[in-house]
Amino acid sequence: MDRNEESRLIIIATTTGTREDANRIARRLVRLRLAACAQVSGPITSHYWWEGTMEEATEWQCKLKAPASNYKAIEQELMAIHPYEVPQIIALPVKEVARPFEEWIKESVSSAS
Repeated sequence: MDRNEESRLIIIATTTGTREDANRIARRLVRLRLAACAQVSGPITSHYWWEGTMEEATEWQCKLKAPASNYKAIEQELMAIHPYEVPQIIALPVKEVARPFEEWIKESVSSAS
């Protein structure tokens, strides 16, 4: 499926230390119509290096579905509201998608509040 930047969809993933923070991020980005929907899942266990020490933490994951053209605005919003000093913000391209779901995403982010 050949798609240009404006019509491609992405899934953006971020993690937080609490369910409340993940839900706050999900609600804000959907309310702003930057993402059509968001799912919060967890708890998950993360293992990572931080300031020279191997860490293990319980986290919550927030996945956002949006047009690729919204990435920069979503990243900017996440950097402004995320509680982590260096938040995970990863966008994955959607290779294939059911046409009705794709249209719903586009309609959801373009509708007036």
